[in-house]
Amino acid sequence: MHEVIEVQEAHDGQLMLPVAVTLSILAVLVAIATLLGHRASTEEIILQTRATDQWALFQAKTIRLHEMQGVADLLATVSPVDREKAGALREKYLKEAERYEKEREGVGEQAKELEKERELVSRRADRYEAGEVIVEIALIICSLTLLTKKRIFWLSGIGLGLIGLCTALSGFLIH
Repeated sequence: MHEVIEVQEAHDGQLMLPVAVTLSILAVLVAIATLLGHRASTEEIILQTRATDQWALFQAKTIRLHEMQGVADLLATVSPVDREKAGALREKYLKEAERYEKEREGVGEQAKELEKERELVSRRADRYEAGEVIVEIALIICSLTLLTKKRIFWLSGIGLGLIGLCTALSGFLIH
């Protein structure tokens, strides 16, 4: 009977070293996936802030455009004492309105591009975070091997860890 216990302990000891190494590798993968997810989330917030700033600038240029058009329209409808001066002033305001219109279009396009970039980074962050969760679950399942001494938990943890790693790495493929 004593020999059976020694054989069982030797078998358990042989299993514990690879499980411990697997747990260490999974812990490193969790840390990497967490870092990638946090970095992507931070970049997403920065891009959203920049896009919001661009939309605020777009709105400001739109307001200025309407002000210039309103003044130009007002100058066209009133009967000024000096028509030449009023006409020149109206042309000045119409040119300013045209300038604001062109600038506004460029600002709007920049804001749209920033929003597209933010959406891309958001999808990447989702993949990194999903990979992180899957690897964390793999870590837990693999650690059950230490309690139960059953190889199936170790193999399941390895399998889930690979799935989590692939999920996190797929974030790099999103373009």
